[in-house]
Amino acid sequence: MSLESEIKKRRTFAIISHPDAGKTTLTEKFLLYGGAINLAGSVKGKKTAKHAVSDWMEIEKERGISVTSSVLQFNYEGYCINILDTPGHEDFSEDTYRTLMAADSAVMVIDASKGVEKQTIKLFKVCVMRHIPIFTFINKMDREANDPFELLDEIESVLGIATCPINWPIGCGKEFKGVYDRKEKNVSLFKAAMNGQKEVDTEIVDASDEAVLKDRIGDAFYDKLQEDIELLDGASAEFDQEMVSAGDLTPVFFGSALTNFGVQTFLEHFLSMTTSPLPRKSDQGVIDPFTEDFSAFVFKIQANMNKAHRDRIAFMRICSGKFEAGMEANHVQGGKKIRLSQPQQMMAEERHIVDAGDIIGVFDPGIFSIGDTICKSNKKFTFEGIPTFAPEHFARVRQIDTMKRKQFIKGINQIAQEGAIQIFQEFNTGMEEIIVGVVGVLQFEVLEYRLKNEYGVDIRLEPLPYEHIRWIENPEEIDVNRIVGTSDMKKIKDLKGNPLLVFANSWSVNMVLERNEGLKLSEFGRN
Repeated sequence: MSLESEIKKRRTFAIISHPDAGKTTLTEKFLLYGGAINLAGSVKGKKTAKHAVSDWMEIEKERGISVTSSVLQFNYEGYCINILDTPGHEDFSEDTYRTLMAADSAVMVIDASKGVEKQTIKLFKVCVMRHIPIFTFINKMDREANDPFELLDEIESVLGIATCPINWPIGCGKEFKGVYDRKEKNVSLFKAAMNGQKEVDTEIVDASDEAVLKDRIGDAFYDKLQEDIELLDGASAEFDQEMVSAGDLTPVFFGSALTNFGVQTFLEHFLSMTTSPLPRKSDQGVIDPFTEDFSAFVFKIQANMNKAHRDRIAFMRICSGKFEAGMEANHVQGGKKIRLSQPQQMMAEERHIVDAGDIIGVFDPGIFSIGDTICKSNKKFTFEGIPTFAPEHFARVRQIDTMKRKQFIKGINQIAQEGAIQIFQEFNTGMEEIIVGVVGVLQFEVLEYRLKNEYGVDIRLEPLPYEHIRWIENPEEIDVNRIVGTSDMKKIKDLKGNPLLVFANSWSVNMVLERNEGLKLSEFGRN
């Protein structure tokens, strides 16, 4: 098969949701339909069964939340699908942001009984910034749910995107009867899949067959459905593929991931409404995915996924051409040629073709950083960078056993290179004093856990009062030592030696700017 036809088969998307909305369950059901796993629920099942690997870190299993993004691949009806599973917890939104940079579209999972929740808003706004298509799956219709019209209104008013229901629920909870397909004008009657198997054959009834439909769902639900259809046809936005592709209209589906109901319909519609990998912007212009020369960028680095090997994997989104194991390529930021070895694809079959749109994990000897560009062409270029979130919480980190200094420095540096934390130092001292900045406080817990379990180092965290951070844009024009600060300000530096200021109060930022003529501050770091 030609390179072009292989790339056209690719679909790469991220799944975003609030914790407990059912994202992991929906991911698992996609894998079930693609044959990547044999039995839903086998995450907790036998070790011999193919199982979902999206929650691989021990702390994730203990807390029941995803704290890192995983990459899962499967094939379905001629498509090669890459799912980027993301953390649902808001304390890990930076990891989600980076993952969305590698996705071509997003699936938003909403709990029907809770509607749009705080974390969904934050993640959704990242999708809007990238103008990527967003597909909405309103989950848990087999439980008590909010009124579907209210759910649509909430999506439109809170998230600011038009909605177009592709199907419509009939009842909810114990009275959930099924969904009405607006285009096909038929009703799929609700039937739960049992024991983790694929969806059992559901009965489909022509909506125009009044007698049969009334017999199946009852007179009251039939009358309500007729009212809803009339209201939908008159008030809801019509499906418009261009608006969907531009991220201005979200197709909405209703179902129950736990029982498999509506999952296959959703997957098939999603595949027909999305496109193959799109061109990517670089400093040398737009890079076409169908270009034969290989190119990719690093969006995630993860150490110690395999406890048996102290490995370190750099996850790359392939933007053009084809990847071949052991190939030589330019590491643009590193300024030298490298050999890409020990490739890994999550759940992909051996000897699998790896093309533009795919995600590949390669062994990282410690040379890659998030946002790095790798390309085969002699004409070197860099893809658009991945902005860093400014940390909002800070703590001084001290090791309890001073004899383990070497392990401590190695561990904290490796975790920082993954992008989960940012490390700073006192401005005029060495590495003795280490300050860690995080976007969400739960990341402190993950840091403590990982240093203990992966590097054998116990630490003590001393919270600091700072909440606002600013990089000094023009350190070569300013004598940092002579900056006139405020009582709640502290001077620190990042690992590259760039000077920064941290503040406990936001109003202090302007005060320091007023006191120091010519000083320029930025919320983003210097690359």
